Amino acid sequence: MTVHVAIAQINSTVGDLAGNADKILDACRRAHEGGADIVVTPELSLVGYPPEDLLLRPSFYAKTAIAFDALVASLKAFAGMHVVLCHPVSQGGERFNAASVVCDGAVLATYFKSELPNDTVFDEKRYFSAGKDALVFTVKGTRFGVNICEDTWFPRAPARARAAGADVLLIPNGSPFHMVKQHLRYDMMRANVCAQGMSLVYANLVGGQDELVFDGNSFVLDSQGQVCARLAHCAEDLQIVRFENGEPVVGAAGQVAAELSVEAQVYQTLVLGVRDYVRKNGFPSVVIGLSGGVDSALTVAVAVDALGADQVRTVMMPSPYTAEISWIDSREMVRRVGVRYDEIPIHDCFAAYRSTLAQEFKGLPEDTAEENIQARIRGTILMALSNKFGSIVLTTGNKSEMAVGYCTLYGDMAGGFAVLKDIAKTLVYRLCAYRNGLSDIIPERILTRPPSAELRPDQTDQDSLPPYEVLDAIMQMYMEENVSIADILDAGFRLQDVERITRLIKINEYKRRQSPVGIRVTHRAFGRDWRYPITSKFRE
Repeated sequence: MTVHVAIAQINSTVGDLAGNADKILDACRRAHEGGADIVVTPELSLVGYPPEDLLLRPSFYAKTAIAFDALVASLKAFAGMHVVLCHPVSQGGERFNAASVVCDGAVLATYFKSELPNDTVFDEKRYFSAGKDALVFTVKGTRFGVNICEDTWFPRAPARARAAGADVLLIPNGSPFHMVKQHLRYDMMRANVCAQGMSLVYANLVGGQDELVFDGNSFVLDSQGQVCARLAHCAEDLQIVRFENGEPVVGAAGQVAAELSVEAQVYQTLVLGVRDYVRKNGFPSVVIGLSGGVDSALTVAVAVDALGADQVRTVMMPSPYTAEISWIDSREMVRRVGVRYDEIPIHDCFAAYRSTLAQEFKGLPEDTAEENIQARIRGTILMALSNKFGSIVLTTGNKSEMAVGYCTLYGDMAGGFAVLKDIAKTLVYRLCAYRNGLSDIIPERILTRPPSAELRPDQTDQDSLPPYEVLDAIMQMYMEENVSIADILDAGFRLQDVERITRLIKINEYKRRQSPVGIRVTHRAFGRDWRYPITSKFRE
């Protein structure tokens, strides 16, 4: 028989029980109008994901239970439609990550997640106990099993569902984005689910939650592993897929969303991450320090696409070392995007600091101390504007700089949200090229001139750092992939570069611990999944 399964790819907000319930209810209403027999919602979508230590508070479960019961009662309006609702449960002194099958105002059964991820950005063993049982229910003669996210990255839970009679596996997910993640999802589902003779529905969350961005990209695979449906990247979506005798049937054109380039995926992820962080936290607007360089240009482009030009303010803060072309390029950039632009020179502030410190610095050459004073003056100005007008400061530093400490504490690191925190410098240029391919908003000279902090005469980044192509490659191998120094050298990199970069990565951990939260786009970012000690004598 024919069964219509709807994937509700929704954007939940952690702790917004009423708002999340409304989103689920609205998706179910539209699915019911479209003839759906089953609706699958994402992992913990009633409470948002991940709730982190909210999951340790008894009041969180008490209020969730009230919201869950009210939602179940509301869903009675959609007669005969089964809904997979995802919520945390506190029961018998244990806590579970749960998915309940609801129909006609009643809970038919509840499944508890059995594989609890405890690596990278996940620490579910801190919060939950593991379930042990399968859940299978029948709709119009087809048997549907339920697993949750990590359950399907191993064969055990899908095998239990299959042994219990499942033909189709429904999989609510809270799977955050990183580059090439989608193909990894396909590979794991094919190996652990399809190989056992089941088709599957993978319903993923979408939206930004602090440094994580959930990209959606929900999909349906038949039992042979063929992609039969794929939903939007980084946008809410609803799609109804027809199943015949346990296998999905490709329907109308467009059911499989186009696969985006890596640059398009990352750029849209940054846009969603900024939009949700700013709006979910109630900031009215953002303010960005503009330098005439590529990083601030990309940050402005992302902010405008995320929020609209009317919610973005830029400030140019020239020092005695700011090149004239930086002024010209900054003015041209803001003209193209239509944001507010102000110029606040820091010459007088810098002179005042020099005067104040003249006796202390007497007889000593100028060095990074004077350079960093300029960065800190700029950070103070931006934070003053933030305090006065309520705007959040978006910092502009990239991952390459953060890795080796080419950034100033309480200076260019000062702010509330780090848009490019996980974007290597070489990727910055690729993203700028992608964005200019949509519309030409970043002036060409910003993309071609040598990058510079402009904190001393004729300064360029390469005065202090190896070429970014080298830096980024070594950083990726050492920091993201845990490659040994010996193996990095075997890959052809110079000993001098490898020792310098890996040393800088280690000794600058204290800076990164004090940096703003930022968007994660790689499989290992500085943040939740990088936990290196500040105090350490280990040097490999």
